[in-house]
Amino acid sequence: MSVNSERVFDDVNLDRPKYHPSTELVYLESTAGEGQEADTLGVRDPYHSSSVPLYQTATFKQPSADGTGEFDYTRSGNPTRSAVETHLAKIMKAERAFVVTTGMTALDVILRLVPNGGQIIAGDDLYGGSNRLLTYLTKLGHVEVENVDTTNVEAVRSKLDPVKTRLVLLETPTNPLIKIADIRAVSDLVHEKCPNAVVVVDNTMMSPYLQNCLDLGADIEYHSGTKYLSGHHDMMAGVIGVRSLDLADRIFFVINATGSGLSPFESWLLLRGLKTLAIRIERQQATAQRIAEFLENQTDIKRVLYPGLPSHPQHQIHISQASGPGGVLSFETGDIATSERIVEATKLYGISVSFGCINSLISMPCRMSHASIPAEVRKARALPEDVVRLCVGIEDPDDLINDLKSALIAAGVKVKA
Repeated sequence: MSVNSERVFDDVNLDRPKYHPSTELVYLESTAGEGQEADTLGVRDPYHSSSVPLYQTATFKQPSADGTGEFDYTRSGNPTRSAVETHLAKIMKAERAFVVTTGMTALDVILRLVPNGGQIIAGDDLYGGSNRLLTYLTKLGHVEVENVDTTNVEAVRSKLDPVKTRLVLLETPTNPLIKIADIRAVSDLVHEKCPNAVVVVDNTMMSPYLQNCLDLGADIEYHSGTKYLSGHHDMMAGVIGVRSLDLADRIFFVINATGSGLSPFESWLLLRGLKTLAIRIERQQATAQRIAEFLENQTDIKRVLYPGLPSHPQHQIHISQASGPGGVLSFETGDIATSERIVEATKLYGISVSFGCINSLISMPCRMSHASIPAEVRKARALPEDVVRLCVGIEDPDDLINDLKSALIAAGVKVKA
């Protein structure tokens, strides 16, 4: 049993018991019938379906000429989307949650909170797509972006401007170097020095099952729902959880105005995927821990990056704010060609840019997910070109370790018997 399973979520329905996270992920309030008050999911289902219905419709008929129905147009709201948003708000401990078309759409919506001329402080080890969007906004002259090592609270402090700073963007763990930022410390600092700024955390790699960023002081957390929340790489989604209703209203305005809300079918798929999040992550991180220990203790790999290892420089910070190490790890071989041979020699690990799937994946981020970051910028930020990222799935742990061992040996890496 993980540490996480001992925690409980609050729920909007105070008349029922508080359940553990793995239960809350599966449990949805029963839907109301026609003529009854809608439940916490906002869905009225006269047939009492055990699965939330898919309302695959663009428009809704209105009861009168003044259009006073609960839903009118799916761009503005849809019962299936409302169901997954309410379920996510419960899991994320958010005042409101929103689902949009992709994780990058989620970040784009959030960045619209920053006024022209405002300053964004972001990490120096970011997902390549996030870096690309921030670079684009700076080239347009809309915002000023300062990239710092967010594992160093004093480095963040040095860039804060009480007037200009409007958003601090964290990834923790970072992608792909698995750096850990102290969410509590950074949030407290930003709120003290820059009361007009919001702290935003990309929590994709942990998911709300392992880490609740809003509980730790962040104002917004977001996810690529394509990854752990869905878990099967058969749909794309972005998720935004907001701590205050004021921010929620501003976020909803942008989503409604731009039409970036998630479609009913993807909303239904995301809700289905959420129900198995706990069992998937528990299996994935247990196997990832074994793989990380194998790489660190039984090979001459140069460096293994995984928050579940005591050797990780921010190991204690991570375990203070998250209830598990997750299913992603990276390692450096010290040689680009060796890393290439390892990636191409594996059989069970698919070569892919993403993570969070039930299938195990492997990649060289500097050639794939982070290739959009210019080589000189990668060098300046100490992003090693030889780094290999493993995204562990739910396959048998021994098969995954044996497959990796064979690939390492084929690539010329020494492996202990």
